[in-house]
Amino acid sequence: MEPLGLLVAGASFLAFRGLHWSLRRLPTPEWAAQDRWQWRNLCVSLAHSLLSGAGALLGLSLYPQMAADPIHGHPRWALVLVAVSVGYFLADGADLLWNQTLGKTWDLLCHHLVVVSCLSTAVLSGHYVGFSMVSLLLELNSACLHLRKLLLLSRQAPSLAFSVTSWASLATLALFRLVPLAWMSLWLFRQRHQVPLALVTLGGIGLVTVGVMSIILGIRILVNDVLQSRPHPPSPRHEKTRGTRTRRDDGPVTRYNSTLSLKD
Repeated sequence: MEPLGLLVAGASFLAFRGLHWSLRRLPTPEWAAQDRWQWRNLCVSLAHSLLSGAGALLGLSLYPQMAADPIHGHPRWALVLVAVSVGYFLADGADLLWNQTLGKTWDLLCHHLVVVSCLSTAVLSGHYVGFSMVSLLLELNSACLHLRKLLLLSRQAPSLAFSVTSWASLATLALFRLVPLAWMSLWLFRQRHQVPLALVTLGGIGLVTVGVMSIILGIRILVNDVLQSRPHPPSPRHEKTRGTRTRRDDGPVTRYNSTLSLKD
């Protein structure tokens, strides 16, 4: 067991919850006044995606042995980065449970549970850190997805910024999401006799879950943002539905339908 990883994961959880709390004290943009919680949640998620995605890309570029030996080959700081992501997903899961209905967030909660289970293997054992670093490349695509949602929330669709972000989302989805997922799947299949069966099963479930969600999300963005002549912001029957539940931090809640709205 790696005590450093546990300490970093705990500190990361507190840091991301603290960031969310700090954003509550800052002025909210006028365009986000109707859904302050979603604005804060997206800002926190964007911060994590930029940190972990850029860190993973830089780390794998400087230390390619992490990809050559995904089980044992990694520098100490790579374990820290993986632990930071574990803390973030736990913090985001707690935020979803506290502010949203289970019926609207079950897919994200299942996604977070699978991701935390997989990344925690590296944090607790000190092994498979390189494999986890490859998985964090997906956050480069997540950063584009969070930015796209912020533009939708600010009703800047259609616009040049939204169009560029949509294309960037599709490009990074292919390059930094589907390619790493395919590489990890192939590696896990080839190493199935050397990796414990429990970890092969856990990794396989995680890869299938994220892979299916990624493909559906890519199709959805392609149809809504590219094939349709006029991309439009979420409507009550589209990505967001309004309800009457009372949120614990801001009063009346705007229910956020997270179905297929992948957050990694």
